[in-house]
Amino acid sequence: MSVTALIGLGGNLGDVRARLATAIDALGRVPGVSVGARSRFYRTPPWGNVDQPDFVNAAVAIDTTMGPHDLLDVLLATERDFGRVRDGERWGPRTLDLDLLAYGDRTIDDERLTVPHPRIAERAFVLLPLADIAPTLTLPGIGRVDALLGRIDAAGCVLLG
Repeated sequence: MSVTALIGLGGNLGDVRARLATAIDALGRVPGVSVGARSRFYRTPPWGNVDQPDFVNAAVAIDTTMGPHDLLDVLLATERDFGRVRDGERWGPRTLDLDLLAYGDRTIDDERLTVPHPRIAERAFVLLPLADIAPTLTLPGIGRVDALLGRIDAAGCVLLG
């Protein structure tokens, strides 16, 4: 049985746009994953640690036969394949960040995974690209993507041509 999952992508080191496009292609080659809708790219200010370069963010919808934890493992392995080193610094610079934003209509909260992604309702860098591909999606327990986006400040976020 296939489930639609939403993946947020971002990075701020190196040629991020090219890396995000290549990472999306790599996800599409994973058995049990089919990439569907792709958002546009956005330049967004850093979150948390603001003393770093701006980020480039995007989102994709995938259809997958993988369970949520197996999909998380694929996302983490893909980050590593693209040079991501998790050194414990939260919100720091990174080559690639892949976040499982939603997994069908499921709500998951365990030691490895929280879905929908925590703080999604506060983050323009997530909601802008997500609104490109799923504006009317209702995130379980949170609300509709377009309504959430309307409640936050997206100033400083720029659509890249």
